[in-house]
Amino acid sequence: MPFNYFERFIAFRYLVPLRKGGLLSVISWLSFIGICIGVATLIIVMSVMNGFHDELKKRIIGFNGHIYIKNIEPYFENDKSLSEIKEILFIDRNISIQALISSANKSNGIVIKSINDENIKFYEFVDNLNNDNLLTANSIILGEELAFSLGVLPGDEIKVTSSSMISTPLGQIPRSHKMTVSATFSSGMSEYDKNFAFTSLANVQKLLSLNDEISTIEIHLKDINDVEKVKSDLLKIYNDDYLVKDWIDLNSSFWEVLATERELMFFVLSLIIIIAAFNIVTSLFILVQNKNREIAVLKTIGSSDSSILRIFLLVGTFIGFSGTIIGSILGILFTINIDTIRNLLNSTFNLNLFPSEFYYLDKMPTSIDLTQIILIIFFSLIISIIATVYPAYKASKTEIRGILNNV
Repeated sequence: MPFNYFERFIAFRYLVPLRKGGLLSVISWLSFIGICIGVATLIIVMSVMNGFHDELKKRIIGFNGHIYIKNIEPYFENDKSLSEIKEILFIDRNISIQALISSANKSNGIVIKSINDENIKFYEFVDNLNNDNLLTANSIILGEELAFSLGVLPGDEIKVTSSSMISTPLGQIPRSHKMTVSATFSSGMSEYDKNFAFTSLANVQKLLSLNDEISTIEIHLKDINDVEKVKSDLLKIYNDDYLVKDWIDLNSSFWEVLATERELMFFVLSLIIIIAAFNIVTSLFILVQNKNREIAVLKTIGSSDSSILRIFLLVGTFIGFSGTIIGSILGILFTINIDTIRNLLNSTFNLNLFPSEFYYLDKMPTSIDLTQIILIIFFSLIISIIATVYPAYKASKTEIRGILNNV
Protein backbone atom coordinates (compact mmCIF):
# COMPACT_ATOMS: atom_id res chain seq x y z
CA MET A 1 0.00 0.00 0.00
CA PRO A 2 2.20 2.89 -1.24
CA PHE A 3 1.77 6.38 0.21
CA ASN A 4 1.88 9.24 -2.29
CA TYR A 5 3.32 12.68 -1.58
CA PHE A 6 -0.08 14.22 -0.77
CA GLU A 7 -0.89 11.52 1.81
CA ARG A 8 2.53 11.83 3.43
CA PHE A 9 2.14 15.63 3.56
CA ILE A 10 -1.28 15.48 5.24
CA ALA A 11 -0.15 12.76 7.66
CA PHE A 12 2.84 14.88 8.70
CA ARG A 13 0.53 17.88 9.22
CA TYR A 14 -1.61 15.74 11.52
CA LEU A 15 1.46 14.55 13.42
CA VAL A 16 2.70 18.08 14.19
CA PRO A 17 -0.10 18.90 16.70
CA LEU A 18 0.75 15.72 18.57
CA ARG A 19 3.91 17.44 19.80
CA LYS A 20 1.89 20.22 21.44
CA GLY A 21 -0.10 20.15 24.66
CA GLY A 22 -3.55 18.69 25.19
CA LEU A 23 -5.09 15.28 25.78
CA LEU A 24 -4.27 14.05 22.27
CA SER A 25 -0.61 14.93 22.72
CA VAL A 26 -0.41 13.20 26.12
CA ILE A 27 -2.00 9.98 24.84
CA SER A 28 0.20 9.96 21.73
CA TRP A 29 3.35 10.43 23.80
CA LEU A 30 2.20 7.66 26.15
CA SER A 31 1.78 5.40 23.11
CA PHE A 32 5.26 6.25 21.86
CA ILE A 33 6.92 5.87 25.29
CA GLY A 34 4.99 2.66 26.03
CA ILE A 35 6.17 1.01 22.81
CA CYS A 36 9.74 2.25 23.46
CA ILE A 37 9.75 0.75 26.95
CA GLY A 38 8.08 -2.47 25.83
CA VAL A 39 10.51 -3.12 22.98
CA ALA A 40 13.58 -2.11 25.02
CA THR A 41 12.51 -4.26 27.98
CA LEU A 42 11.87 -7.26 25.74
CA ILE A 43 15.31 -6.97 24.14
CA ILE A 44 17.10 -6.49 27.50
CA VAL A 45 15.33 -9.30 29.34
CA MET A 46 15.56 -11.79 26.47
CA SER A 47 19.26 -10.96 25.96
CA VAL A 48 20.00 -11.49 29.66
CA MET A 49 18.04 -14.77 29.66
CA ASN A 50 19.96 -15.85 26.54
CA GLY A 51 23.21 -14.98 28.31
CA PHE A 52 22.33 -17.01 31.39
CA HIS A 53 21.16 -19.90 29.20
CA ASP A 54 24.43 -19.89 27.24
CA GLU A 55 26.54 -19.58 30.39
CA LEU A 56 24.67 -22.40 32.08
CA LYS A 57 24.97 -24.58 28.99
CA LYS A 58 28.69 -23.83 28.78
CA ARG A 59 29.24 -24.80 32.42
CA ILE A 60 27.15 -27.98 32.31
CA ILE A 61 28.78 -29.15 29.07
CA GLY A 62 32.22 -28.10 30.33
CA PHE A 63 31.64 -30.25 33.40
CA ASN A 64 30.06 -33.27 31.73
CA GLY A 65 30.78 -33.29 27.98
CA HIS A 66 28.63 -33.28 24.86
CA ILE A 67 28.04 -37.02 24.37
CA TYR A 68 28.07 -39.98 26.78
CA ILE A 69 28.54 -43.66 26.05
CA LYS A 70 27.62 -46.29 28.65
CA ASN A 71 27.37 -50.06 28.64
CA ILE A 72 24.58 -52.26 29.98
CA GLU A 73 27.18 -53.46 32.49
CA PRO A 74 28.26 -50.97 35.18
CA TYR A 75 31.92 -51.29 34.16
CA PHE A 76 33.41 -52.29 30.82
CA GLU A 77 36.69 -52.28 28.91
CA ASN A 78 36.97 -49.84 26.03
CA ASP A 79 38.33 -51.45 22.88
CA LYS A 80 37.15 -49.04 20.18
CA SER A 81 39.09 -46.21 18.57
CA LEU A 82 37.33 -42.93 17.76
CA SER A 83 40.32 -41.19 16.19
CA GLU A 84 38.64 -41.04 12.77
CA ILE A 85 35.91 -38.71 14.07
CA LYS A 86 37.57 -35.34 13.46
CA GLU A 87 34.90 -33.31 15.27
CA ILE A 88 36.03 -34.67 18.65
CA LEU A 89 38.15 -32.32 20.78
CA PHE A 90 39.02 -34.86 23.47
CA ILE A 91 37.68 -38.03 25.09
CA ASP A 92 37.53 -38.79 28.81
CA ARG A 93 37.15 -42.48 29.59
CA ASN A 94 36.13 -42.24 33.20
CA ILE A 95 34.39 -43.64 36.25
CA SER A 96 32.00 -41.81 38.57
CA ILE A 97 31.31 -43.24 42.02
CA GLN A 98 29.59 -42.25 45.23
CA ALA A 99 31.89 -42.14 48.21
CA LEU A 100 32.28 -40.81 51.73
CA ILE A 101 34.98 -38.18 52.19
CA SER A 102 36.24 -37.34 55.68
CA SER A 103 38.50 -34.70 57.17
CA ALA A 104 39.54 -34.32 60.79
CA ASN A 105 36.35 -32.40 61.54
CA LYS A 106 33.61 -33.58 59.20
CA SER A 107 32.39 -36.18 56.68
CA ASN A 108 30.40 -35.66 53.47
CA GLY A 109 28.80 -37.95 50.92
CA ILE A 110 30.07 -36.95 47.45
CA VAL A 111 30.47 -38.03 43.84
CA ILE A 112 34.04 -38.69 42.70
CA LYS A 113 34.66 -38.45 38.97
CA SER A 114 37.87 -39.43 37.24
CA ILE A 115 39.62 -37.17 34.72
CA ASN A 116 42.35 -38.02 32.27
CA ASP A 117 45.37 -35.93 33.31
CA GLU A 118 46.04 -35.06 29.65
CA ASN A 119 42.60 -33.43 29.41
CA ILE A 120 42.53 -31.46 32.64
CA LYS A 121 43.70 -28.34 30.79
CA PHE A 122 40.32 -28.27 29.02
CA TYR A 123 38.41 -27.94 32.31
CA GLU A 124 38.46 -24.17 32.70
CA PHE A 125 36.92 -24.10 36.17
CA VAL A 126 39.80 -26.02 37.83
CA ASP A 127 42.22 -23.63 39.56
CA ASN A 128 46.04 -23.84 39.51
CA LEU A 129 46.29 -25.56 36.14
CA ASN A 130 49.98 -24.76 35.97
CA ASN A 131 50.52 -27.29 38.76
CA ASP A 132 51.83 -30.55 37.25
CA ASN A 133 50.88 -32.64 40.29
CA LEU A 134 47.10 -32.25 40.27
CA LEU A 135 46.29 -35.86 39.41
CA THR A 136 49.17 -37.84 40.83
CA ALA A 137 48.68 -41.03 42.83
CA ASN A 138 46.40 -40.47 45.82
CA SER A 139 45.68 -36.82 44.93
CA ILE A 140 42.19 -35.37 44.62
CA ILE A 141 40.61 -32.08 43.47
CA LEU A 142 37.68 -30.87 45.60
CA GLY A 143 34.86 -28.47 44.86
CA GLU A 144 35.49 -25.12 46.53
CA GLU A 145 32.40 -25.31 48.75
CA LEU A 146 33.13 -28.95 49.61
CA ALA A 147 36.67 -28.05 50.69
CA PHE A 148 35.30 -25.17 52.79
CA SER A 149 32.71 -27.45 54.38
CA LEU A 150 35.40 -30.00 55.29
CA GLY A 151 37.76 -27.29 56.47
CA VAL A 152 40.63 -28.38 54.22
CA LEU A 153 43.04 -26.59 51.89
CA PRO A 154 45.32 -27.79 49.06
CA GLY A 155 48.02 -29.92 50.65
CA ASP A 156 45.77 -31.29 53.42
CA GLU A 157 45.00 -34.98 53.77
CA ILE A 158 41.52 -36.52 53.69
CA LYS A 159 40.12 -40.07 53.78
CA VAL A 160 37.93 -41.46 50.98
CA THR A 161 35.69 -44.47 51.68
CA SER A 162 34.13 -46.22 48.68
CA SER A 163 31.32 -48.76 48.32
CA SER A 164 33.87 -51.41 47.37
CA MET A 165 34.35 -53.97 50.14
CA ILE A 166 37.44 -55.78 51.38
CA SER A 167 37.55 -58.98 53.42
CA THR A 168 39.07 -58.95 56.90
CA PRO A 169 39.13 -61.48 59.75
CA LEU A 170 36.17 -59.57 61.19
CA GLY A 171 34.20 -59.66 57.94
CA GLN A 172 33.78 -57.29 55.01
CA ILE A 173 34.39 -53.58 55.50
CA PRO A 174 34.31 -50.63 53.04
CA ARG A 175 37.58 -49.94 51.25
CA SER A 176 39.16 -46.60 52.23
CA HIS A 177 42.21 -44.63 51.11
CA LYS A 178 43.98 -41.54 52.32
CA MET A 179 44.33 -38.87 49.64
CA THR A 180 45.88 -35.41 49.41
CA VAL A 181 43.91 -32.35 48.24
CA SER A 182 45.89 -31.00 45.27
CA ALA A 183 43.55 -28.16 44.20
CA THR A 184 40.00 -26.84 44.30
CA PHE A 185 37.57 -25.91 41.55
CA SER A 186 34.68 -23.47 41.25
CA SER A 187 32.24 -24.38 38.48
CA GLY A 188 29.82 -21.55 39.26
CA MET A 189 27.13 -24.09 40.17
CA SER A 190 26.73 -24.62 43.88
CA GLU A 191 25.41 -28.19 43.61
CA TYR A 192 28.56 -29.28 41.78
CA ASP A 193 30.94 -27.34 44.00
CA LYS A 194 29.44 -28.88 47.17
CA ASN A 195 29.13 -32.47 45.98
CA PHE A 196 31.85 -33.25 43.41
CA ALA A 197 35.52 -34.18 43.47
CA PHE A 198 37.97 -35.15 40.72
CA THR A 199 40.83 -37.59 40.70
CA SER A 200 42.72 -39.72 38.19
CA LEU A 201 41.19 -42.80 36.59
CA ALA A 202 43.89 -44.96 38.19
CA ASN A 203 42.93 -43.69 41.64
CA VAL A 204 39.24 -44.54 41.16
CA GLN A 205 40.09 -47.96 39.73
CA LYS A 206 42.25 -48.56 42.79
CA LEU A 207 39.36 -47.56 45.08
CA LEU A 208 37.07 -50.07 43.34
CA SER A 209 39.69 -52.80 42.79
CA LEU A 210 39.20 -52.59 39.03
CA ASN A 211 41.77 -53.21 36.32
CA ASP A 212 41.21 -51.32 33.04
CA GLU A 213 37.43 -51.03 33.28
CA ILE A 214 35.56 -47.74 32.98
CA SER A 215 31.91 -46.72 33.45
CA THR A 216 31.53 -43.93 30.90
CA ILE A 217 33.09 -42.64 27.70
CA GLU A 218 32.65 -38.89 27.79
CA ILE A 219 33.13 -37.03 24.50
CA HIS A 220 33.82 -33.30 24.18
CA LEU A 221 33.40 -31.77 20.72
CA LYS A 222 35.09 -28.84 19.01
CA ASP A 223 31.69 -27.43 17.97
CA ILE A 224 28.42 -28.04 19.81
CA ASN A 225 26.56 -27.93 16.48
CA ASP A 226 28.19 -31.24 15.49
CA VAL A 227 26.45 -33.20 18.26
CA GLU A 228 23.85 -34.89 16.04
CA LYS A 229 26.39 -35.84 13.37
CA VAL A 230 28.88 -37.31 15.85
CA LYS A 231 26.11 -39.07 17.76
CA SER A 232 24.96 -40.67 14.51
CA ASP A 233 28.53 -41.81 13.76
CA LEU A 234 28.88 -43.30 17.25
CA LEU A 235 25.64 -45.25 16.94
CA LYS A 236 27.17 -46.99 13.92
CA ILE A 237 30.28 -47.92 15.90
CA TYR A 238 28.67 -49.11 19.15
CA ASN A 239 26.19 -52.00 19.20
CA ASP A 240 23.01 -52.47 21.21
CA ASP A 241 24.97 -53.24 24.36
CA TYR A 242 25.85 -49.54 24.55
CA LEU A 243 23.75 -46.48 25.27
CA VAL A 244 24.72 -43.27 23.41
CA LYS A 245 23.17 -40.04 24.70
CA ASP A 246 23.95 -36.36 24.22
CA TRP A 247 23.82 -33.47 26.68
CA ILE A 248 20.27 -32.56 25.65
CA ASP A 249 19.00 -36.11 26.29
CA LEU A 250 20.41 -36.17 29.80
CA ASN A 251 19.01 -32.74 30.75
CA SER A 252 15.92 -32.62 28.51
CA SER A 253 13.43 -31.65 31.25
CA PHE A 254 15.72 -28.89 32.51
CA TRP A 255 16.20 -27.34 29.05
CA GLU A 256 12.46 -27.61 28.36
CA VAL A 257 11.74 -25.67 31.55
CA LEU A 258 14.22 -22.97 30.51
CA ALA A 259 12.67 -22.73 27.02
CA THR A 260 9.17 -22.49 28.51
CA GLU A 261 10.36 -19.81 30.92
CA ARG A 262 11.74 -17.71 28.04
CA GLU A 263 8.54 -18.10 26.02
CA LEU A 264 6.42 -17.13 29.03
CA MET A 265 8.62 -14.10 29.71
CA PHE A 266 8.31 -13.02 26.07
CA PHE A 267 4.51 -13.29 26.30
CA VAL A 268 4.28 -11.34 29.58
CA LEU A 269 6.55 -8.51 28.41
CA SER A 270 4.74 -8.37 25.05
CA LEU A 271 1.70 -7.15 26.98
CA ILE A 272 3.50 -3.82 27.48
CA ILE A 273 3.59 -3.33 23.70
CA ILE A 274 -0.04 -4.44 23.32
CA ILE A 275 -1.21 -2.00 26.02
CA ALA A 276 0.78 0.80 24.36
CA ALA A 277 -0.90 -0.09 21.06
CA PHE A 278 -4.30 0.54 22.66
CA ASN A 279 -3.13 4.09 23.32
CA ILE A 280 -2.49 4.43 19.58
CA VAL A 281 -6.12 3.42 18.99
CA THR A 282 -7.32 6.03 21.49
CA SER A 283 -5.13 8.82 20.11
CA LEU A 284 -6.23 8.11 16.53
CA PHE A 285 -9.91 8.14 17.48
CA ILE A 286 -9.41 11.51 19.19
CA LEU A 287 -7.48 12.75 16.14
CA VAL A 288 -10.31 11.64 13.83
CA GLN A 289 -12.83 13.50 16.00
CA ASN A 290 -10.68 16.64 15.96
CA LYS A 291 -10.07 16.46 12.22
CA ASN A 292 -13.50 15.38 10.98
CA ARG A 293 -14.09 18.74 9.27
CA GLU A 294 -10.73 18.54 7.51
CA ILE A 295 -11.54 14.97 6.48
CA ALA A 296 -14.81 16.20 5.02
CA VAL A 297 -12.98 18.95 3.10
CA LEU A 298 -10.44 16.42 1.78
CA LYS A 299 -13.26 14.21 0.54
CA THR A 300 -14.98 17.21 -1.04
CA ILE A 301 -11.89 18.10 -3.09
CA GLY A 302 -11.61 14.52 -4.35
CA SER A 303 -9.73 12.42 -1.81
CA SER A 304 -10.97 8.83 -1.85
CA ASP A 305 -11.82 6.69 1.17
CA SER A 306 -8.67 4.64 0.55
CA SER A 307 -6.57 7.82 0.55
CA ILE A 308 -8.03 8.90 3.91
CA LEU A 309 -7.43 5.37 5.20
CA ARG A 310 -3.76 5.52 4.17
CA ILE A 311 -3.28 8.96 5.78
CA PHE A 312 -4.40 7.74 9.20
CA LEU A 313 -2.61 4.43 8.79
CA LEU A 314 0.56 6.43 8.20
CA VAL A 315 -0.03 8.51 11.35
CA GLY A 316 -0.51 5.48 13.59
CA THR A 317 2.24 3.47 11.93
CA PHE A 318 4.70 6.34 12.37
CA ILE A 319 4.04 6.40 16.14
CA GLY A 320 4.51 2.63 16.35
CA PHE A 321 7.52 2.57 14.01
CA SER A 322 9.38 5.40 15.75
CA GLY A 323 8.69 3.89 19.18
CA THR A 324 9.88 0.47 17.99
CA ILE A 325 13.11 1.72 16.40
CA ILE A 326 14.09 3.98 19.30
CA GLY A 327 13.14 1.26 21.80
CA SER A 328 15.31 -1.24 19.89
CA ILE A 329 18.29 1.12 19.91
CA LEU A 330 17.87 1.82 23.64
CA GLY A 331 17.46 -1.89 24.41
CA ILE A 332 20.60 -2.86 22.49
CA LEU A 333 22.66 -0.02 24.01
CA PHE A 334 21.44 -0.92 27.52
CA THR A 335 22.28 -4.59 26.97
CA ILE A 336 25.78 -3.81 25.69
CA ASN A 337 26.49 -1.52 28.66
CA ILE A 338 24.49 -3.43 31.27
CA ASP A 339 27.50 -4.03 33.53
CA THR A 340 28.52 -0.36 33.46
CA ILE A 341 24.94 0.60 34.34
CA ARG A 342 24.81 -2.03 37.10
CA ASN A 343 28.07 -0.80 38.64
CA LEU A 344 26.87 2.81 38.43
CA LEU A 345 23.59 1.96 40.20
CA ASN A 346 25.44 -0.06 42.84
CA SER A 347 27.87 2.75 43.63
CA THR A 348 25.31 5.58 43.42
CA PHE A 349 22.52 4.02 45.48
CA ASN A 350 24.63 1.62 47.58
CA LEU A 351 22.92 -1.42 46.05
CA ASN A 352 24.20 -4.94 45.41
CA LEU A 353 22.58 -5.89 42.12
CA PHE A 354 23.67 -9.26 40.73
CA PRO A 355 26.28 -10.07 43.44
CA SER A 356 29.22 -11.98 41.96
CA GLU A 357 29.75 -14.02 45.15
CA PHE A 358 26.24 -15.45 44.74
CA TYR A 359 26.19 -16.05 40.98
CA TYR A 360 29.90 -16.90 40.61
CA LEU A 361 30.08 -14.54 37.62
CA ASP A 362 32.24 -11.44 37.31
CA LYS A 363 29.70 -9.79 35.00
CA MET A 364 26.08 -10.21 34.02
CA PRO A 365 25.96 -12.55 31.01
CA THR A 366 24.12 -11.28 27.94
CA SER A 367 23.72 -12.61 24.43
CA ILE A 368 22.15 -10.44 21.74
CA ASP A 369 20.30 -12.65 19.27
CA LEU A 370 19.79 -10.77 15.98
CA THR A 371 16.96 -13.09 14.92
CA GLN A 372 15.20 -12.51 18.23
CA ILE A 373 15.54 -8.73 17.90
CA ILE A 374 14.12 -8.83 14.36
CA LEU A 375 11.20 -10.90 15.71
CA ILE A 376 10.57 -8.35 18.49
CA ILE A 377 10.68 -5.44 16.00
CA PHE A 378 8.38 -7.28 13.59
CA PHE A 379 5.96 -8.14 16.41
CA SER A 380 5.84 -4.53 17.62
CA LEU A 381 5.26 -3.16 14.11
CA ILE A 382 2.49 -5.69 13.40
CA ILE A 383 0.72 -4.84 16.68
CA SER A 384 1.04 -1.10 15.92
CA ILE A 385 -0.37 -1.52 12.39
CA ILE A 386 -3.25 -3.69 13.63
CA ALA A 387 -4.06 -1.07 16.27
CA THR A 388 -4.14 1.59 13.55
CA VAL A 389 -6.42 -0.18 11.07
CA TYR A 390 -9.82 0.26 12.73
CA PRO A 391 -9.60 3.99 13.60
CA ALA A 392 -8.15 4.64 10.12
CA TYR A 393 -11.05 2.72 8.59
CA LYS A 394 -13.55 4.75 10.65
CA ALA A 395 -11.88 7.95 9.45
CA SER A 396 -12.21 6.85 5.82
CA LYS A 397 -15.95 6.26 6.30
CA THR A 398 -16.64 9.71 7.75
CA GLU A 399 -19.90 11.12 6.36
CA ILE A 400 -19.23 14.58 4.95
CA ARG A 401 -22.84 15.73 4.49
CA GLY A 402 -23.74 16.30 8.14
CA ILE A 403 -20.32 17.73 8.97
CA LEU A 404 -20.32 20.36 6.20
CA ASN A 405 -23.88 21.38 7.00
CA ASN A 406 -22.71 22.32 10.50
CA VAL A 407 -19.77 24.41 9.26
